[in-house]
Amino acid sequence: MTEQERYYQPKNTTDALKEVQRLFNSYRSAPLTQELLTYHEGLVQRLTTDLREAAQAEHRADLVTATDDMAQAMRGWTTVRLAGKPYVGRLRHFKFVADATGPKFKRNVIKTHGTGGHRSSRH
Repeated sequence: MTEQERYYQPKNTTDALKEVQRLFNSYRSAPLTQELLTYHEGLVQRLTTDLREAAQAEHRADLVTATDDMAQAMRGWTTVRLAGKPYVGRLRHFKFVADATGPKFKRNVIKTHGTGGHRSSRH
């Protein structure tokens, strides 16, 4: 594996923001360690400096506000986790979304007259 293949190379600012979002969502519930905090602060620093400047250079005001929103949500993660509480949310479309805001599906279990003890459910 060459040095060029080892690191992720984003094509544009949107691609880089998606990667930061994916990384954050992957470790948001992980046990808190000093290495994780250092890594997290590096991502927040990268958001507020490099990615924000790249979004301004692309003349994308929506991505500039997205970097600010992501950085704010990620700073909130630090305060919540340092307080010893679980972080009940994730980043989606570059914004904080609480875990309980997804669609709820009601399940109606129906007895069928087929063989076996299986039941059908209709959503």
